[in-house]
Amino acid sequence: MMETRRLYYENVYIKEFDAKVLKCREGENGYEIILDESAFYPEGGGQPCDTGSLGDAEVKDVQEKDGELIHYTNKALEEGITVHGKINWERRFDLMQQHSGEHMVSGLVHEKYGYNNVGFHMGSDVITIDFSGVLDEEQLQEIEDRVNEKIWENAPVQITYPSREELENIPYRSKKELTGQVRIVEFPGTDICACCGTHVTHTGEIGAVKFLSVVKFRQGVRVEMISGKRVIDYFSKIAKENSKVSVLLSAKPQETSKAVERLQEENFRLKGKILDMEEEIFKAEAEKWEGAGSVLVFKKNLESDSVRKLADAVMQTCCGCCAVFSDNGDGTYKYAMGEIDGNLREFTKEMNQALNGRGGGKPFFVQGSVSATEEEIRKFFER
Repeated sequence: MMETRRLYYENVYIKEFDAKVLKCREGENGYEIILDESAFYPEGGGQPCDTGSLGDAEVKDVQEKDGELIHYTNKALEEGITVHGKINWERRFDLMQQHSGEHMVSGLVHEKYGYNNVGFHMGSDVITIDFSGVLDEEQLQEIEDRVNEKIWENAPVQITYPSREELENIPYRSKKELTGQVRIVEFPGTDICACCGTHVTHTGEIGAVKFLSVVKFRQGVRVEMISGKRVIDYFSKIAKENSKVSVLLSAKPQETSKAVERLQEENFRLKGKILDMEEEIFKAEAEKWEGAGSVLVFKKNLESDSVRKLADAVMQTCCGCCAVFSDNGDGTYKYAMGEIDGNLREFTKEMNQALNGRGGGKPFFVQGSVSATEEEIRKFFER
């Protein structure tokens, strides 16, 4: 085992460094590089690893295995040389903001409600936290407000390595029983937690925290949240989309919801008028086929529900089977067929097989769709 000096614990803001290559071996996922010192944080504690470069080699992954800090690269590096390392700082700082925001949220939830963080995932877009108890949106809003207040106090984050005796008197959070040296990360007034991850040194660097959703999960809830620059990016996207909506609705950006409500009301009224008109048209169509026997009807641009209504209206007057087909515009037709006291199941099965269709229903009324032309449909019904 080769020990690597962990520069990210000495100074979390080190972006570049020089190190000696102690070992280079070929593995299943490229080359495994071990250095005498490194600023690359390995995946662990819910936090993804750093990425970046070692010389002209790309660092794709970093893992700690059996005490070794292994850098997985796409190229081999000569053992014994000094190589220049550079981490992807934008990614690292984003992860620091997300992880630090999660600490403050989990700490305040635990303090106020006694719930534990029982699951934590840091994704490329959002963070998810699973809490052991139920929280509603109003309670989470209170937590969000309180967390942001504490963030803006810009208090220094304290990282310590207490002795076993000192640790017994520290009310820290931890998901499991810990042995050996324990690293304690404290966000003053919000959280004390055993953690091996990288964090900001002052809470103000988190910027802000925003909850995006909360859903029931097992015996508690799953919360989606973002921190730092992701919050700014999120609201920028929301503002941009809302600006487009305001232009389309001819409304001020702060009044788009009212404009949408008016549009929904107008749409509801128009749908009512359309349904009334359809009812009159279908009634006239039914009168047209009164006493005609079995009827095949083609109509354009009808919704599935309208196809059903027309078939039902005509079957009441035609004294036979009524089949209505409406073109979807993509080479397929939706259909509805009905016959009072009839049994259309076998006929429907044959039609679906012949016309590449699917659908079914009650013996006297069926619905579905077919992939066929109008000519092919007419030929099947003329047989």
